[in-house]
Amino acid sequence: MSLEIELLPPSAAAGEDLAVTALVNQVYAVAEKGLWAGPADRTTVAEVAGLVRAGEIAVARLDGRTVGCVRIHRLADGAGEFGLLAAAPDVRGAGIGRALVRFAEQRCRADGCAEMQLELLVPRDWTHPSKEFLAGWYGRLGYRVVRTSTIDEAYPHLAPLLATPCDFLVYRKDLGAELSE
Repeated sequence: MSLEIELLPPSAAAGEDLAVTALVNQVYAVAEKGLWAGPADRTTVAEVAGLVRAGEIAVARLDGRTVGCVRIHRLADGAGEFGLLAAAPDVRGAGIGRALVRFAEQRCRADGCAEMQLELLVPRDWTHPSKEFLAGWYGRLGYRVVRTSTIDEAYPHLAPLLATPCDFLVYRKDLGAELSE
């Protein structure tokens, strides 16, 4: 089996947008179950198409099949950020997520970023297994919480859609440090 990761070209076929959207929504339906009031897709084909055109979506392919994705972009303060990280459930545990994070970090490091950021929404009053797993995993990859706030600050339009009070965690990592897991 051969894993390949590439940043999608802005001219990528519309089928790529659909595949990435479906993968992200499938993964986030489980990873954020109970956080949102009613069904809530994480993204749309139109949003993903815009991110692809902006050169911000990378995909992981295993023997030609898209099995993962990540959004990579630069923040106003010069740090890199990744989000929309997803690995197909049938290949979970095969290192796809780790490879995508490493790819995102390398891209941002090459672009002159000294730090990498990610955001994690977690329920305040109960423990979500996916969020607990991710918090531990990001910690093992060298990410540390640098700020805790509410979703109202960064995404006020999403706050009324929450089904439960949540904390909005911002993690950062010094890109001089190597990926440890």
